[in-house]
Amino acid sequence: MEPPPPPPWDGILPHRSERNKSTSEEYSPSAIPTPINFVNLKPWRKPHDHKFLLPKKLINNGADLTFFHTTEAYRDIMEFVMKLNHSVCPRLLSNGRVQTFVLSEDEEDEGKYCVQVRRVREMLGKVEQVIEQVPAEDYADRRFGNRAFRRFYEVVFGKRGELFEGLGFNEEGAMAELGVYLMGSWGSPERLDYGTGHELSFLAFVGGLWKLGYFGTGEVALRQIVLVIIQRYLQVVRRLILTYSLEPAGSHGVWGLDDHSFLPYIFGSAQYTKPIKDEDDPVPLEGSAPGTPKPSEVSNAASVQNLRKENMYFSAIGFIYDVKKGPFWEHSPTLYDISGISHGWGKINKGMIKMYDAEVLGKLPVVQHFPFGSLWKWEQATDINMRPQGSTLHAASQPVPTTILPTRPYMTTDDERVVKYIEQGRRSSDGVPGRASNQYSITKAPWAKD
Repeated sequence: MEPPPPPPWDGILPHRSERNKSTSEEYSPSAIPTPINFVNLKPWRKPHDHKFLLPKKLINNGADLTFFHTTEAYRDIMEFVMKLNHSVCPRLLSNGRVQTFVLSEDEEDEGKYCVQVRRVREMLGKVEQVIEQVPAEDYADRRFGNRAFRRFYEVVFGKRGELFEGLGFNEEGAMAELGVYLMGSWGSPERLDYGTGHELSFLAFVGGLWKLGYFGTGEVALRQIVLVIIQRYLQVVRRLILTYSLEPAGSHGVWGLDDHSFLPYIFGSAQYTKPIKDEDDPVPLEGSAPGTPKPSEVSNAASVQNLRKENMYFSAIGFIYDVKKGPFWEHSPTLYDISGISHGWGKINKGMIKMYDAEVLGKLPVVQHFPFGSLWKWEQATDINMRPQGSTLHAASQPVPTTILPTRPYMTTDDERVVKYIEQGRRSSDGVPGRASNQYSITKAPWAKD
């Protein structure tokens, strides 16, 4: 059976935007402007009297989600993404040649990375070693969620001090605050899942390091964060997903972009955009670099296998081929539709940033677990006005709880409380797996049978 031709569309997710079209003047994902009016976010020198804070969960309902889009945290997250995105765009050199930036697994290239990037890369390698130390449990009565993942999480939690020591960090306040984002990067030991919210947590961890001046300044450092650190993180996470059969968190099913990740599609499309001349040039909104593959190559498994070694977009597509069977246009129709864009990788990159704002930072199930502290502040920003006044359609449709939900137990510096939580999670899974009686009450359907 021949696949249908990709539709010639200029937006992102046409089926869903048509289905959810509203006549109101409320915020619409397709109307999000590319962020261009941010303050110039830079690494800052920590004041001597700066007080680090233990990040807390503060998004509990639609009203909180609306306020989040006015906060310094939201502003800084979006600008950090834009800076990383800009750093990997091809450059037009003075001699007329085009310089592109690709992934590399060549050990000889490690000498080109700054020492801080190598340290974070080594830290991720230590986390990956824990996977080898904690094998998956052998049972065939569960489709998703191997309980050994809770043991993995517990081991990594116990190695927090060692991991930060390898980074050269010795300030307890910074370690406690950044540690919350680091531990939130591996998935949920409670739900045994992983999704874009956990990916966002790692972005906050790396962004926190960058804010503290850990990586220095300049686009070279930002580029290495993308091509070395984030790519290495994604490799570890993909191994986690395969080893422990982690369930997709907050997945839209077949109509979602990807079951687990989003950032590689942003940065991978930026790697192939139309070249820019210098750091002051904006990211092109259309066009592609000379000699780059066509977006339609995502349907060619052989091409994807070759391109995944150099490009983050195709690396993510390659992982889809690793875990899913059947025609690409059947199991990944959204990505297949995007492959029909005729205006180049710049157009795709622009759409991906819009979509990230709408589908990740704009959705309560994703950002509700994001915690706020002194690095990512829950304070209203007065220097930007990114979104129209009023709540989004998604935020307005959320129920308002009568009580404030507590902060998740593992987001604390109290070691005993975290270990106790992990132990409780382990005991709760000792019964018959897959039964409704063994699920947390928040996920149990009213009609579920015990």
